[in-house]
Amino acid sequence: MNPIITLTTDFGLTDAYVAAMKGVILSINPEVKIIDICHIIRPQDVPQAAFILGTACPFFPRKTIHVVVVDPGVGTERRAIILRTPSADFVAPDNGVLSYVIQQSLTKLVEDKANSQYVELGPELEAIAITKPRFWRSPVSSTFHGRDILAPVAARLSLGFSPIDFGEAITSVVMLPLSHPYHAPDGSLVGQILHIDSFGNLITNIKSDDLPQAKQAITIEVGNQLISGLSRTYTEGRGLLALIGSSGYLEVSLKEGSACAYLNAEVGDEVRIR
Repeated sequence: MNPIITLTTDFGLTDAYVAAMKGVILSINPEVKIIDICHIIRPQDVPQAAFILGTACPFFPRKTIHVVVVDPGVGTERRAIILRTPSADFVAPDNGVLSYVIQQSLTKLVEDKANSQYVELGPELEAIAITKPRFWRSPVSSTFHGRDILAPVAARLSLGFSPIDFGEAITSVVMLPLSHPYHAPDGSLVGQILHIDSFGNLITNIKSDDLPQAKQAITIEVGNQLISGLSRTYTEGRGLLALIGSSGYLEVSLKEGSACAYLNAEVGDEVRIR
């Protein structure tokens, strides 16, 4: 099977940035398959990119190479890295955009902090700081490392180069302060909205396993609205409903409408399970 490289960026669809990266990759390895995960990440929104990548990458074949370019610190001293997991390689800025990928491989949850932090990697993860310019395009633009550094490195990984060929081993990388649901003193489970998809569905950080076994007996409180029990599909009942979505997270949806618009909801808003 031909190697696969995926791209996740905030470049949008109206400029040539994505095409330029694909051109660089194909110039080095014409046999590679390039798959677009998403290019309409909100500009510089590292948490959104981390979530989107984390929900998509588990469904790709082993040894897929995932390139992420949501990089508000491009041109600064922030590192570019390769992260090798047991199932895939990731090429990205070291700014937390790989947080969900890393979290899935950690045995100990990283507790919430006010800011991004470094986390020590376990033995199942290998990280390399990309430091060897001979693998980059020249000259390197200070505003487009995706084209000039990350794309050529990913292309050469697809040809069989080892991550260590591109730089120096590191033992810690940046993690975002990922939020986790918690139990309030009144016994309710408190989570928050992680992501709002293009349909206006509110995807929370509450997973199916976080909910009690009697899922139909719960009440979901979001904004000033109450939802009784869980639905199985987006078409059940009327108005607002809650269900476990395809990514395994609790979602709040509005039948034939946008829950986001209806509730005037934002990422970070509280969702409470009683």
